[in-house]
Amino acid sequence: MTFRFATGLGVAMAAMVAPAMAQSVDPARAPVQALSDGLIKIMKGGSRLGFQGRANEIAPVVDRAFDLPFMARVSVGPAWNNATPADRAQLVASFRKLTINQYAANFDSWSGQQFVVDPKVETRGTDKLVKTMLTQPHGESVAISYRLRQSGGEWKIVDVFYRNSISQLATRRDDFQGIVGKGGVRALIGHVNQLANKAAS
Repeated sequence: MTFRFATGLGVAMAAMVAPAMAQSVDPARAPVQALSDGLIKIMKGGSRLGFQGRANEIAPVVDRAFDLPFMARVSVGPAWNNATPADRAQLVASFRKLTINQYAANFDSWSGQQFVVDPKVETRGTDKLVKTMLTQPHGESVAISYRLRQSGGEWKIVDVFYRNSISQLATRRDDFQGIVGKGGVRALIGHVNQLANKAAS
């Protein structure tokens, strides 16, 4: 299909508007859009990819989109300060595995779902909030928001809000508090690995 402008003025205006629109896109949307696209891709891969195939597909997307060290540290709380560098690294690896496995398990089939990323990005202090909507042709749409913070000059996801209200970070911190209190970071590493393995089974 071919479109024509009636006058040269129309062409000139279009040339001016396009760059302006491109510049108005908040860079904090990019990792959220990439994650949304990655999840749709593994959903469409479904049983053809299998669990491990979906995990392999979404893993590099998770690595680029999330600030996993920050999320692990906040989830642990004050005990992080007393953990050894080796235990910290192992806990971050466990969080990475859990995040990847849960996505691969939960987004395992596609029946027309789509993610709609809100072009309006909210500023919350030094953070950004990007809202999305998971539309489902045969079910209720689900609102999912992401809080992002700059890390190394890039915007990274640091929290996920289910239905725009339930904080993943706050929920995990509440769930992990008892485990950390009794057995420290090492106990939490084992617990998170169990959750990751359960998601994969």
